[in-house]
Amino acid sequence: MLTFLLWCILLVLCWPLALLALFLYPIVWLFLLPFRIAGIAVGGALGLVWAVVTLPFLLARRLARI
Repeated sequence: MLTFLLWCILLVLCWPLALLALFLYPIVWLFLLPFRIAGIAVGGALGLVWAVVTLPFLLARRLARI
C-alpha cells in the first residue's frame, strides 16, 4: 500500500517519471527473477549443509538425555 501511495505522489509531482516507473517495473522484476531463484537455491543448499553439520550434535544431545 505504501508503494502505491508513493507512486501516486510521484504521479502528481512528475507524471512522465511515474509512467516510466510503471512501465519499467515488470521488466526489472523479470530481470531480477533468476537472482531470486538462485538465492532460494543457495539458501536451501546452505540449510542442508547446516543440518548435516549439526546432526551429530543434536543426536548426541538427545542420547545424553536418555
